Amino acid sequence: MRQALAQAQAAAQAGEVPVGAVLVRGDTLIATGRNAPVAGHDPTAHAEIVALRAAAQQLGNYRLEDCTLYVTLEPCAMCSGALLHARLPRVVFGAADPKTGAAGSVVNLFAQPQLNHQTQVQGGVLAQECGALLAQFFRNRRQQQRSQALAAHPLRDDALRTHEARFADLPGYPWAPHYVSDLPALAGLRLHYLDEGPRDAPITWLCLHGNPAWSYLYRHMLPVFVQAGHRVVAPDLIGFGKSDKPKKEHAHCFDGHRQVLLELVQRLDLHNVVLVVQDWGGILGLTLPMAAPECYVGLLAMNTLLATGEEPLSQGFLDWRAMCADKPLFGVGRLLARGNPHLGAAECAAYDAPFPDAGHRAALRAFPRLVPDHPGAPGAALSQAARDFWQHRWTGRSLLFAGACDPVLGVPVMQRLQQTVRGAPELVVLPQTGHFVQEHGAPIAQQAVDYFRL
Repeated sequence: MRQALAQAQAAAQAGEVPVGAVLVRGDTLIATGRNAPVAGHDPTAHAEIVALRAAAQQLGNYRLEDCTLYVTLEPCAMCSGALLHARLPRVVFGAADPKTGAAGSVVNLFAQPQLNHQTQVQGGVLAQECGALLAQFFRNRRQQQRSQALAAHPLRDDALRTHEARFADLPGYPWAPHYVSDLPALAGLRLHYLDEGPRDAPITWLCLHGNPAWSYLYRHMLPVFVQAGHRVVAPDLIGFGKSDKPKKEHAHCFDGHRQVLLELVQRLDLHNVVLVVQDWGGILGLTLPMAAPECYVGLLAMNTLLATGEEPLSQGFLDWRAMCADKPLFGVGRLLARGNPHLGAAECAAYDAPFPDAGHRAALRAFPRLVPDHPGAPGAALSQAARDFWQHRWTGRSLLFAGACDPVLGVPVMQRLQQTVRGAPELVVLPQTGHFVQEHGAPIAQQAVDYFRL
C-alpha cells in the first residue's frame, strides 16, 4: 500500500486526483497505476484500470487470477467491474469513498452472488494516510479556485464577500455557483446565481428571493423544476447570499437592484420565463416583465406585493420595519424557524451563513426602509407602471399562493395582487403556512409544473 501511496503522490503532483494502485503476484510487483483522466483525456484512466492494463500486457493475459491489487481509494463501479472481469482474487484498498465507492460504501459489487466471480475485498489499510492525501489535494484545489475566482472578480474596497467556507456542505443545496461581475449595473460587484437544467429547456423558472433570505430558500422547489426538464435561474440579490455585500446601506436602492436583474435576464438570454417571486423578489420582480414582455410566459407569486405607495403598508410590515431598526442583529435562521418549526439547526445556520457579522448586514438594514410607502417614493412610479402592465397588457398565465399565517404580506395583500393580475385564477391559500412559502415549496412547485406545462 505504501507503493500505491507513492503512485498517488505522483498523481497529485501531475494535477490528478491522488489515487494510486499496484498489482502484485506473490511478492513480485507486476504493474503500477495512477489516476490520469485529465492528462489522457480519458474518463476510464483510473489508477486501477491503468494498473490492470499494464499487468495484462506484462503477463500476456487479461485474466489475472493469481494477483492482488492494492489501491489507495475504494474502487468505483467502473473499476470494480473491471477487477471482476479480470478474475482478480483479492483487492485491498485504503480510504473508503462514501460518494462513489462500490466495495461497500455506496454499493458492494463484490458481494453479488449472482455474478460468476467473487473477489475478496479488504479495506482500511493505511486509510488515514490515503484519506489525508486526498483531503489535502481537494483543500489545495478549493484554495486555488477561490484565488482564481477572486482574480476574475476582484472585491471592491467598499464591499465585503462572505468566505466560501461558510457555505460548505449546506443541507439540500448541492448546486454549483455561477458568478458575474461585468454587468454595467453591478459596477464591479460580484453577483452569485444558480443556473440548473438545460439551456434550451421549454421553460425557465426565474426564482427571486426576498429579505432576509437568499437562493437557499428555493432548495425544495428547484429540484422539482429541474426534474421536469426545465431550467432554473436563482440569483442572490446584491447584499445577500453569496453575492458581494456593500458596506454602506445607501448603496442599496430600488432602481439599482431592478437594473441588475434586467441586465442578468438579458445576459443569460432567458426566454419562456415563469417569474417566481416572494417578498422583495416580487417588489422588484413584478416590475421586470413590462420591460421585455416577450420573454415571460408565467407568474408564480407567493406573499408579495406591488409596492405602488398608494395604499398604506400593513401593520405587520410596519412592525417588521420597526423590529429591523430596533434589533439589527436579529438571527435570520431563528426568524425563519419561527414560522417553520420543522427547520433543523443546520438549515437555520444556512440562512445565517451569508451574514457573519454586522458589516455584512447592510442590505438587511436597508431593505425594510426601501419599500415605497408613498406615491413619490423611489420605486413607486415603476410599481405603478407595472400595475398597469399586469392589469391590461399581461397575456401569460398566473398562479398565486398565500401563506395564511403571514402577518406581513398575508392573504389580504395577496388578494389585492390577484385582483390586479389579468386573468389570474383564484388565490390559493395555504392555511398552515407563513411568510416563507418556499419552505413548503415542493408540492407548490409540482403544481406549478403541471399548470404551466407548455
